[in-house]
Amino acid sequence: MRRNPLVPYFLIFALGLVLVFFLGIKGIGDAKEIAKGDEGGEEAVAFEPEEFASKSCITCHGENLEGKNNAPSLHGTGLSQDEIADILTNGTDGGMPGGLVKPENIDQMAEWIANLK
Repeated sequence: MRRNPLVPYFLIFALGLVLVFFLGIKGIGDAKEIAKGDEGGEEAVAFEPEEFASKSCITCHGENLEGKNNAPSLHGTGLSQDEIADILTNGTDGGMPGGLVKPENIDQMAEWIANLK
């Protein structure tokens, strides 16, 4: 007795359809569960000027922000908080580039630099 050579292919096809159906149902359930977990949204990470300086400013201003090469020391700058905020925003000619600090964090960073002794 000869078997139809297409039978194994139909069985694989049927098994595949059943598998796709059940995995789809499971995926929908998982998506709803994930959505419930994200209702709170992302928590905003608080900006820490000292941490930012230790990652970014030390590249030009030195390990202790004491100044190196053409970059001045950030300790006792003699600049007002507004002047520092302007430099952080716009940069200086041929020196400090502007825009390194996000606009919403400039006032906090300028206050921190102004208070460095």
